[in-house]
Amino acid sequence: MAASAVTRWRAGLEARGGAALLRGTVTLYLSLVVVLPLTAVVWRSTRDGWAAFWAAATQPQALAALRLTFVAAALVAAGNAVMGTVVAWVLVRDRFPGQRLVNALIDLPFALPTIVAGITLLALYGGASPVGIELGYSRPGVVLALGFVTLPFVVRSVQPVLLTMEPDMEEAARCLGAGPVTSFRRIVLPTITPALLAGAALAFARAVGEFGSVVILSGNIPYRTEVASVHVFSLVENDDVAGAAAVSVVLLATSVLVLAGLNLVQRRRTRHAG
Repeated sequence: MAASAVTRWRAGLEARGGAALLRGTVTLYLSLVVVLPLTAVVWRSTRDGWAAFWAAATQPQALAALRLTFVAAALVAAGNAVMGTVVAWVLVRDRFPGQRLVNALIDLPFALPTIVAGITLLALYGGASPVGIELGYSRPGVVLALGFVTLPFVVRSVQPVLLTMEPDMEEAARCLGAGPVTSFRRIVLPTITPALLAGAALAFARAVGEFGSVVILSGNIPYRTEVASVHVFSLVENDDVAGAAAVSVVLLATSVLVLAGLNLVQRRRTRHAG
């Protein structure tokens, strides 16, 4: 029995040692890839003092770029929340020819380099557009580019929830006289809301930092179509690293606040549901 106890003690010690080693490896990796770079950006933006940081972040051109970025990202997140849910619903509840192809195309913005997406959109919606819609070098073009690269977030967040939903409650609602809209609003929507909000928040955060697709389609006209990420790139090219870091910190803080707010809402919903 003593030998067995020693064996179990050694196994437990090895397991705890292995777990500690794994946690240490994960912590080191995240520190090198995420924490240290973000810390360096914040440090660089405030190295000359908070007054210099505020001056760089509130320059008229920076404010115009930030305003356009946040408004466009909000519009894209709202649009994706609606259309992404519709697309997910069609893919889950309907059956039609080419459904697998459509389902695969949803992930194309993830796989396609964003600079290629920008060139593709410019060829389709730029000057002499083959479809007669010219959105190049305009704010609607910026929204279009951001919508293209962020479409999969809501679809892939809502789709698994719809797949796991049992149809019994919807059938019961229909038997009680509820129409399709009422059934969706009272039964389906509360179930998919957490996933929908998560996808919309991720789409917003992704749109805030998008560069490749908008740098081609927007034309980067200051005070008109220049988004914050392109403005940061322009500052770096002009050797204004501190200004670029300041604007980057504003984008970073906004994304973190959005994701933190989403996490708080989901926790409260989980607590009330429990």
